[in-house]
Amino acid sequence: MKKNWTGERLESFIFSRDAIEHLHRYSLVVPYIKDRVVLDIACGEGYGSNLMSEKAKLVHSVDIDSDAVAAAKLKYKNDNLNFAVGSATQIPLENQSVDVVVSFETIEHHDQHHEMMVEIKRVLKPNGLLIISTPDKLFYSDKRNFKNPFHVKELYKQEFIDLVATQFKNLQVLTQKYCNGNSIIEREDTTNPIQFYAGSYSEVHTKSVDPLYLIIVASESNFDLQQASIFDGNLIENKEMLDQRNQSTTYQVGHFILFPFKFLKKKF
Repeated sequence: MKKNWTGERLESFIFSRDAIEHLHRYSLVVPYIKDRVVLDIACGEGYGSNLMSEKAKLVHSVDIDSDAVAAAKLKYKNDNLNFAVGSATQIPLENQSVDVVVSFETIEHHDQHHEMMVEIKRVLKPNGLLIISTPDKLFYSDKRNFKNPFHVKELYKQEFIDLVATQFKNLQVLTQKYCNGNSIIEREDTTNPIQFYAGSYSEVHTKSVDPLYLIIVASESNFDLQQASIFDGNLIENKEMLDQRNQSTTYQVGHFILFPFKFLKKKF
C-alpha cells in the first residue's frame, strides 16, 4: 500500500518525518479546541480531524478532493465529525459558525491566498482563532535548491505574516524544525533558541538546523501563547523501521521458510 503514496498528502499508513511534523502541528491545536466547533480546511485523509474530534464539540472537515472525502467518511465514524467537499476559497459553512480554523500545509497549493484568508474570517466567530502553517520558502526551497511539484505559490516569512495580518490583529509566529527524529516548534521571537550539537568521540561541533515550516496562531482577541515544544518521534520512527524490515526481501523469504516451524511451535 505504501507504494501508492504520492509523497505529498500524508496518509495514516506513513510513518516518517512527515508524520512526526504533521502530528506535532495537530498537537498544538489541542489546548484551543475543547468543546469548540472546529474547521479543518484541506483535511486530506482525515486523521487530523479525527484526532481533534476527541476533544472538540464538532469538527467540520473540508477537502477539495471528493475521493478523499468519501474515503474519510468510511474510515472515521465519530458522531461529531462531519466531512464535506469544498475549497479553501469556498467553504461550505455559514458565516461566523466556527470557533477555531485549522489549516496545515494548504495555502502553498494554490495562489488565491487573499481570498482564502477572507473566507476563513467569514466563517470564524468574532473572537475565533486561526492556526495555519506553510513552508518557509527561504529554507524549504531556496536554500535547498528544491522545488516541490505540488506547490503553486510558496511564501517567505514576512509575506506569510503580512497575509494573515490583513485579517487578524493578534498574531504569534512559530517556527518548526526537525532533528534526529524529533520535531521542535519555537516562538519566532525567542531570545534563547535551542542550540544543536553533533559529533563523535573525536570531536563535537554546533549543528545548523533550519526551520522549514512556519506556523501562525491568529485572532482578533487575545489567546494563550504557545511556548517551545518537542514532539518525540520515537514511536513513529520505530514503526517505520519495522515496516521497512517486514517489506524487505530477506525478511519475507525468511518468514516464508520459518512459517511452518512457527506454526508447529504454537500448536505444540
